Amino acid sequence: MSDTQQGNTPEGDDLPQPEVRRSKMGVSLIWLVPIIAALVGISLLVNHYISAGPQIEVTFQTGEGIEIGKTQVKYKNVVIGKVTSMRLSKDRTHVRVVIDLEKNASEFATKGTRYWVVRPRIGAGGVSGFDTLLSGAFIGADTGTSEEDQSDFTGLETPPAVTHGAPGRRFELHTGDLGSLDIGSPVYFRRIQVGRIVSYELDKDGKGVSLQLFVDGPNDRFVTKDSRFWNASGVDVSLGADGLKLNTQSLATVVAGGVAFSDPLGPHDESPAPEMSSYTLFGDQATALAPPDGNPRYMRMRFEHSLRGLNVDAPVELLGVKVGKVVSVNLDYDPEKHSFPVVVGVLVYPQRLGKAHDKLAQVLGGDPETLFPRIMKGLVDHGLRAQARTGNLLTGQLYIAMDVDPKAAKVEFNPNGKPLEVPTVPGDFDHLQEQLSGIVDKISKIPFDSIGKNLDGSLHELHGTLHQVNTELMPEAKKTLQGVNRTVGTANDALSENSPLQQNIANTLEELQRTVRSVRAFTDYLGRHPEALLRGRGADAPPPATAPSSPKQGKEGQP
Repeated sequence: MSDTQQGNTPEGDDLPQPEVRRSKMGVSLIWLVPIIAALVGISLLVNHYISAGPQIEVTFQTGEGIEIGKTQVKYKNVVIGKVTSMRLSKDRTHVRVVIDLEKNASEFATKGTRYWVVRPRIGAGGVSGFDTLLSGAFIGADTGTSEEDQSDFTGLETPPAVTHGAPGRRFELHTGDLGSLDIGSPVYFRRIQVGRIVSYELDKDGKGVSLQLFVDGPNDRFVTKDSRFWNASGVDVSLGADGLKLNTQSLATVVAGGVAFSDPLGPHDESPAPEMSSYTLFGDQATALAPPDGNPRYMRMRFEHSLRGLNVDAPVELLGVKVGKVVSVNLDYDPEKHSFPVVVGVLVYPQRLGKAHDKLAQVLGGDPETLFPRIMKGLVDHGLRAQARTGNLLTGQLYIAMDVDPKAAKVEFNPNGKPLEVPTVPGDFDHLQEQLSGIVDKISKIPFDSIGKNLDGSLHELHGTLHQVNTELMPEAKKTLQGVNRTVGTANDALSENSPLQQNIANTLEELQRTVRSVRAFTDYLGRHPEALLRGRGADAPPPATAPSSPKQGKEGQP
């Protein structure tokens, strides 16, 4: 090249000519720059290859909150990877997120590892992921126990309730329906939260729901083989003879539901239950802690009157002891009587009879399968009858009572019938209705029309009599009374103190007194002077000198 430039230089140019020096090595040093750059690049690639962890793909339903190059993958708040790319699937039903894990996080690319997006969530277990409001969402990870490599995962839409390695045990519950329970619903023991619901699914036959719950250690030791679980959701209100009872676990269970467990009273097996032990989830605490009921027996009762107020789950009592519940209330039709009897189906638990059942079984003996029908036959022969009674005067709810009435009429009972049909008698209210109906019948037989007609005639006659009394008798009576008044007035006038009659009588009496005194003085004088009858009366003796007396006394002193 230097030779070419020298050859092209015009002759006579005064410019200095560059001195070309050829390298002794035969290679220009300028080539060191790309070589060094290539070495640096290779070293970076080698370093990246050596330090890079495995690359995995996780599928999520949505890419909400995930950003390429920013969203991190964390395990226990330690960064173990980062999202490097994200794309839609071919069917556009989900997104595929590519994650580069750290070199030391290779165990997160194994089978059983779970990934989920941590976002702010409000669920049954409370508020979670609140810190991601400022820091942004991240992908949580939970490694499994398998060592088998895996690079394609399906992400969880909700965080797992329990991570691998957490202390505690899982148990399984069976119930008829899920109710208000959900994943994350709390599990209580003595009103303290000790676990949570981690999963649920329908049974294979579709007749129930199976739930898995996780009880944190060391409280999982309180779950024994005889533990009873019940649904603690909502508010349990009961109104009984001892008043109103309100029972609930916490306000959270009222809103979001929950499960509680406890051991039954009395002797029981206190040994800890193994993991994944199965239990029945009862509806309430009283039912859960009740003694075992055993196999129920279905029976049917036929009532000829209305059972308004009798609902499904109403109690069935035998001599005041609750032995079962009502499971169905249906109408039937009797073409002979053209009536609609009510057919009630009940479930009876023979073991609730306690010692009575054991003693009857010992007395009757025989096949245990036919024991209950034979017990019922004996009771019916002795007067056992079912009756619908009022259980609550406020609500009018009914319950079925089975009592023994020795005076009950004999009825036929088929112990081989399926189902067993228990004879019934009318309820107390029906007795009252019958009595009232009898009274009404008797009242209806009273001839009110004839009585009314007779009473009307009598009243008419009475009216005529009163009219006659008012028009005829009363004026005469008034006149008579007036005459009596006048007579009484005349008598009063005659008998008054100043009346002439009274004065005449007084004068007559006074004259009579004077006459009596004269006779008395005459007889006294004859007593002293009997000769006066022959000689006559002598001269009068001069009167003795006496003090002047009152005019009355003077009159009395005269002969």
